[in-house]
Amino acid sequence: MGSISRYIFRTTFGAFALVLISLTAVIWVTQALRDIDIMTSQGQTILVFVGITGLIIPLLVLVIAPIALLIAVVHVLNKLSTDSEIIVMSAAGMSPWFLFRAFMSVTIVVSILVMSISAYFAPQGLRMLRDWLTEVRANVVSTIVQPGRFTSIEANVTIHIRERRTNGQLIGIFLDDRRNPNERMTVIAERGDLVDNDAGTFLVLQDGIVQRQETRKPDPAMVVFDRYAFDLSQFAGGTQAVKYSIRERYLWQLLFPDPKDQYYIEQPGQFRAELHDRLVAPLYPVAFVIIAFAYLGTPRTTRQSRNMSMLGAIGGVALLRLIGFASTVLGANLPIMLVLQYLALAVAIGGGLFVIHRGLIIEPPAFLNRWIETVTSRILRLTQRVAAS
Repeated sequence: MGSISRYIFRTTFGAFALVLISLTAVIWVTQALRDIDIMTSQGQTILVFVGITGLIIPLLVLVIAPIALLIAVVHVLNKLSTDSEIIVMSAAGMSPWFLFRAFMSVTIVVSILVMSISAYFAPQGLRMLRDWLTEVRANVVSTIVQPGRFTSIEANVTIHIRERRTNGQLIGIFLDDRRNPNERMTVIAERGDLVDNDAGTFLVLQDGIVQRQETRKPDPAMVVFDRYAFDLSQFAGGTQAVKYSIRERYLWQLLFPDPKDQYYIEQPGQFRAELHDRLVAPLYPVAFVIIAFAYLGTPRTTRQSRNMSMLGAIGGVALLRLIGFASTVLGANLPIMLVLQYLALAVAIGGGLFVIHRGLIIEPPAFLNRWIETVTSRILRLTQRVAAS
């Protein structure tokens, strides 16, 4: 690798790392704020909160890395053009293909990163997230529920206790369960104990009332009880084995699924779509860089505007990713649609390499440039008039 290639690699990779870290941090904060209740309403520390929400970072990097690479390449190419470095390199006899190879070295690194995250690290992070959330909820009553506070231990399940004694017994229990859309159950008990056995985790309530309010009936049904057991195994994880979703499967588990897997039996199309989405993930950084370089990598004079070329590169990348997304979604039910993303990638990569190898300049038609210049000048004059008035 020559000095020019090292310079391009260092500049591009530095810009890529900066954009990737910035975008990932911003999106992670927005996602983490949605789970702030883990720390507030469920009594967890800030370290647990950061640890749990940080497990989605590999998945975020998987999505953001190709976009960050595109931004970095466009930035470096625009910088090289603004400083007339591309023109100097071309005048010295350096072909666009030689310059393109320097960018491909960064692309290969990013593609390997995306491939490793797609195959292992993203599913592993999601698995750890599921396991950790299960562990957080394992002691849902003994540690999470605080006396005097209404705590949501699950969607539409709220519990309140008046007091917790030193022996662990709960006093003054209120439990509201609205998970069933056709029935609302409210339990009020004088005291209760948390019991763990081979059957699961139960909250055994004593001396209370169960009120069941059906949707279509005006009057509730009330039952007085001496002892009543409320199953907490579904919140605490119980003794059941954790079942990982399709997004939480490793690549080799998608390639060679277990024929007895319940998810695979019920959703074979989703398995197939997820597998192909993982397989093409490392190709998107390559395609993005090729499209960007095909539009912006050739030397141009100061009279040749690069704005339209930049818009063309962004539009091409957006169209390619949209086709891939639609192919994955539709391919779950129509397997033939999965071929569409491969065809789109082949056209983008093959067409871009042809343009780069021939040193062609992609520009919009002359009439479109004239129309854009006319519209821009009119908007500028209108803005000046408004400012003057």
